[in-house]
Amino acid sequence: MKPREFVPNVHLIGAVDWDRRLFDALIPLPDGTSYNAYYVHGSEKNVLLDTVDPVQWRTLSLQLDQLPAPDYLVIHHVEQDHSGSTPMLLDRFPDLTVVCNEKARGMLLDHLHIDDARFHIVADGDELSLGDKTLKFVFTPWVHWPETMCTWLEEDRILFSCDFFGSHYATNDVFADKHKVYDGAKRYYAEIMMPFGVQVLKNVDKVTQYPIAIIGPSHGPVYDDPGFIIEAYRDWAGGEPQNIVCLPYVTMHGSTRLMVDYLTAALTDRGVAVERFDLTTLDAGELASSLVHAGTIVLGTPTVLGGPHPLAMYAAALANALRPRARFATVIGSYGWAGKTVETLAGMMGKLKLELLEPVLAKGMPREADYVALDALADAIAEKHKDLAPRNFADLTVCNTDH
Repeated sequence: MKPREFVPNVHLIGAVDWDRRLFDALIPLPDGTSYNAYYVHGSEKNVLLDTVDPVQWRTLSLQLDQLPAPDYLVIHHVEQDHSGSTPMLLDRFPDLTVVCNEKARGMLLDHLHIDDARFHIVADGDELSLGDKTLKFVFTPWVHWPETMCTWLEEDRILFSCDFFGSHYATNDVFADKHKVYDGAKRYYAEIMMPFGVQVLKNVDKVTQYPIAIIGPSHGPVYDDPGFIIEAYRDWAGGEPQNIVCLPYVTMHGSTRLMVDYLTAALTDRGVAVERFDLTTLDAGELASSLVHAGTIVLGTPTVLGGPHPLAMYAAALANALRPRARFATVIGSYGWAGKTVETLAGMMGKLKLELLEPVLAKGMPREADYVALDALADAIAEKHKDLAPRNFADLTVCNTDH
């Protein structure tokens, strides 16, 4: 696509990667992604904000053919989907200066071997004049790397936020349709921002000191209704857990599935929402998104060689890494003779502040006593959830943030 001017002399460029389905060999991309770069044309100087993944360099290069040569390249974040085309840009534009903070400089030297003489180092709050446009650099560490920063374009009230407020969502629309982007933005938050929820909230407060009219993230569409995504982030990072049980499970011969089906029905009868995931067909982003608001995590697993199934261990490790705000957890499943399934899974979630509820493990196929125990577990979860907010569906959240 050609450069798209969305306010005078500010262009959205970069690449839409419609067909990419896996990010970092880890994160599923059901809706593709984009690598947004922005070009600001000033009366005296021009700036390019971020680059693209190197596989999309040709797309960016063709767009730059249609614009005056940039004087500055601002790198907000060193991960290669943002900075990876920097060496090609420096070869193409011999006078181009790389603007970044000191932490980013060191990381760019390590990752991309950039000539140290090409850098202009900025501190938090420093400004760069383009003539009739002024850039201010706002440090926002741990959204989601330590060197991450944003750029505030004073005259147009645009916050260029890099990964902050982003979404893996391929579209040829410039501006976000909140009803379409909400789920993608939530799972993006869950996948990379949730472990840093405390820092996320601090950075939300920091950037909202500015009168933001537009947010330009590095992935997904631009927000011309910034209040929508700002309030969503406040909810995801700082809101209370909801009346939701997140139930990832795996079954080998059907016994654990019988228990999962029974507990799902028992919780439903008690007014508890259940979001369940078959770990053999797991989209990890969906599980991560569920963990954002879950009040309780229930892991369903058979016992394999004295311990939990490897897929259940993956789910526990994922939860431990993402650090959701869930308050309770337990394990259900079956075993053949003995094992340490509960102890292993509980130990794998040691970073979470969880109260462990009484697990239910059946020897072989569940019997009547096991179903009675599952009813007791459902009662306990429902009682624990009495003070939690009801599930807040995405469409209700969207409506509630209109302004």
